[in-house]
Amino acid sequence: MKKLTALCMGLIMVISLAACGKSDTPKASETESSNAEETQVSEPESTESSETENETGQATGSNTLVVYFSMPETTDPDESKMTQEEDNSVVVIDGEVLGNTQYVAYVIEENTGADIFRIEPETPYPTDHDTLVDLASDEQAEDARPAIKDQIENFEQYDTVFVGYPNWWGDMPMILYSFFDEYDFSGKTIIPFNTHGGSGFSGTISTIEELEPNATVNEDGFTVSRNNVQDAEPDILTWLSGLGY
Repeated sequence: MKKLTALCMGLIMVISLAACGKSDTPKASETESSNAEETQVSEPESTESSETENETGQATGSNTLVVYFSMPETTDPDESKMTQEEDNSVVVIDGEVLGNTQYVAYVIEENTGADIFRIEPETPYPTDHDTLVDLASDEQAEDARPAIKDQIENFEQYDTVFVGYPNWWGDMPMILYSFFDEYDFSGKTIIPFNTHGGSGFSGTISTIEELEPNATVNEDGFTVSRNNVQDAEPDILTWLSGLGY
């Protein structure tokens, strides 16, 4: 009788252990499946795609756009090797060379959540200072309209457009005239910003108002000397705050 009882107890223990083993196995499998799903959600490709679209001016759902033209005259971040003209035209941030107006545009983009588009000529401009100055003067004399390399997708979706440019010969670079000719700003708000060597806006805000009579041009634009661009971020943020950003 004791042997039979012991045999029964042994069978019960074997059955219980087998049941426990079956219940533990699927729990481990479920954990691996959950981790796999979290890995898929956190893939970086979507973030990279969003940044690329934002930099090229493709529509991302924002109703604000930053458009700028900038001409850094060097790409070498070693400031000790720059000529005075090259140094005047750039800002070096964490080893990256940015044009003066480009830097202001990036600060605006970062703090408004706007899309961004860089105006670039179809035929690249020279980076040699004297050659560039002569070209800018010739374009003004000829009332030229240099062709723009790329286009802004779905421009109609934007309600507010920040427009940035350097002061060249007391005016906007002529490629900005090409830009205003190409796009319809009717019903939009234009907010100008520029960089300069001492002349500020030089009446360019009034020029934009004449070029775009069906738009609202904010006359409280941001302008900064090329000598102060590198330290201008606090002033840009104060200006944006005054605009409601």
